[in-house]
Amino acid sequence: MADPNTQVSPIISLPLLNSTPPHLAPKFEQTYVEYYNKFSAGRLATHQVPIESYRANPAKYTTSYGRALYPSTGLRITTQTCPVSSPPGSIKIQIFEPENKAEEGKRPVYVNFHGGGWVFGGLPTDFDFCKRIANETGAVAFDVDYRLAPEEGFPTQVVDCWEALNWIHKEKAEEFNLDLNKVAIGGCSAGGHLSAVLAHLCRDSKLPLKFQLLSVPVCDLSMFAEDGSLKLDQPYASYNEFAECPPLPAERMSYFFKHFLQDLRFPDKAGKFGEGGEEEWKVSPIKAKSWKGLADALVITAECDVLRDEGEAYAKKLEEGGNRVEVKRVKGAPHIFMQLDGILEGGREYNRVVVGALREAFK
Repeated sequence: MADPNTQVSPIISLPLLNSTPPHLAPKFEQTYVEYYNKFSAGRLATHQVPIESYRANPAKYTTSYGRALYPSTGLRITTQTCPVSSPPGSIKIQIFEPENKAEEGKRPVYVNFHGGGWVFGGLPTDFDFCKRIANETGAVAFDVDYRLAPEEGFPTQVVDCWEALNWIHKEKAEEFNLDLNKVAIGGCSAGGHLSAVLAHLCRDSKLPLKFQLLSVPVCDLSMFAEDGSLKLDQPYASYNEFAECPPLPAERMSYFFKHFLQDLRFPDKAGKFGEGGEEEWKVSPIKAKSWKGLADALVITAECDVLRDEGEAYAKKLEEGGNRVEVKRVKGAPHIFMQLDGILEGGREYNRVVVGALREAFK
């Protein structure tokens, strides 16, 4: 009989924290899987640490790899302060101005709203992307550093971005020689949500808007119950397929939902922003009542992303409203593929498609 003091217990193999489920790994561009397993699997994601700890030392909890660095040559990059009202304060806006385009007359405008679930992100998030857009399209790019949740909850992010866009129209056109008939807005994920909302506001207020770039956009938060759980009858298959899959599992979206909406996620406190309310569409743009007369759109989704189906459903609503819309699903792409343009073909394809679409819009 074996001595119980020397007997070795069988080893139970458990998956690494935040690892890609093995049955889903083959769906991704394999370079992504290799890099993710090397640098991210086994680490806490940013939504899994206290927000106070993250704010105190973001670099400690942020894994950065795969972004193609874009040169600053030929660009004048400055930062200005824009006043905002809800609550009163100010935000920074970084401006990317092509130096060699000033003599060519009025210049088009691209206004960027970064992603990060309304909780993370800032001016560094799309720094290289904005340099690329300014240099390769000739537009003056404005990157908006809107205030974040949970320190400031909804609707502050919408108001900040809307007031920044109006500030550019009213205060910066002469300074930067802008063509206000050639204004585009855009963003990824939460930035796509903000861009979609602003496109409706532009239409309603008759503020000229030529183009909207909606990349992996959040379009429908109504699928979450007030406690942050996914509703059993939510309609999007991509949420079922990728609910457990980083980099954007349903758990992370739930975290964003709760931090973004805070008390407004409870029906008795939501008011006009709640289900059926007159401004529910500012939370979930897919709930908008009017779809006519919106700016031309490019909607880009990632095949391996929980947000894929709601983005494509939003594009269908735009199309049914009689708007010009192009939809592109990037095969094998994770949610953050455009930030991995240094290693993923999908990221490089994103740059080509977006630059081409903006050049066409600015003709």
